[in-house]
Amino acid sequence: MVILAFDTATDVATSALVADGEVLGERGSRAATLLEDVDALLRQAGMQTRAIDALAVGIGPGSFTGVRIGLSTARGLALALGMPVAGVSTLDALAAGAPGALPVIDARRREVFAPGLVLAPAELDVEPGRLCVGSGAVRYRDVLEGKGAEIPPDGDERHLPRARFHAQLARDFGPAEAVEPLYLRLPDADKTRL
Repeated sequence: MVILAFDTATDVATSALVADGEVLGERGSRAATLLEDVDALLRQAGMQTRAIDALAVGIGPGSFTGVRIGLSTARGLALALGMPVAGVSTLDALAAGAPGALPVIDARRREVFAPGLVLAPAELDVEPGRLCVGSGAVRYRDVLEGKGAEIPPDGDERHLPRARFHAQLARDFGPAEAVEPLYLRLPDADKTRL
């Protein structure tokens, strides 16, 4: 099975082309160049879009705009190419790239996303010696290390939600419109309606 996977929920968008568990190509860039990255992956593998069997897309949590870009792209490709889609948590993909680590994504507004949580980094419960990975771990390194966490160097690839892990974790492929974003807090636009 050939899976095109991508995640645009964080500052670094990742994409990968995976065939039967083998990574044929992977890229990291930004959400605005996602379709260029997909084209480059297909060219690199010598494939055309009809060779793709399914899509795996990161559903967040992360940047509201980034999550929407990823989901919209997945829905558009699925509709145009007639293929199923599976949503994968960005936090789960981070955790898959660093087994045993606590995935922490920068949520902006002096907060972080962790599994099922959005809170200030100082409020994150981290046991001494626990490995933390992700953009939130990098941004709040001093706070988390002060709590006893271990954080890899800034450029370490474990800080990125690599799309190859989205392909690996993808289950329950179905219609693209059934894939929903994972928001751990209300977007600012929704708060004005409360």
